[in-house]
Amino acid sequence: QVQLVESGGGLVQPGGSLRLSCQASGNIFSINVMGWYRQAPGKERELVADIGSSGMTNYADSVKGRFTISRDNHKNTMYLQMNSLKPEDTAVYYCKAQIMRYYYSNFMHYWGKGTLVTVSS
Repeated sequence: QVQLVESGGGLVQPGGSLRLSCQASGNIFSINVMGWYRQAPGKERELVADIGSSGMTNYADSVKGRFTISRDNHKNTMYLQMNSLKPEDTAVYYCKAQIMRYYYSNFMHYWGKGTLVTVSS
């Protein structure tokens, strides 16, 4: 079994910061791309940022310059540092990872259950 567990969400005022974490655990041989997605009420889930195993990153235009994605491959953990938060950043944030469970298996996509970020005064 593989589990992705997000943490770090909460209530923050506009202009504030939060740091999200996503830890993968279980039978894991290798992790390829990891990413953060978010879903606001009444909207579709969207990509926020992702990061490859070598550290190459990709950001949605709406968060460029404010959010920073990173990962610690030794800990199978990914982070999202969110600065200058805006009310429109309010959403449930999910992590996703492409994980190979055994050296002879294919990469499969796994999702966490999400953590709520609320930006409000």
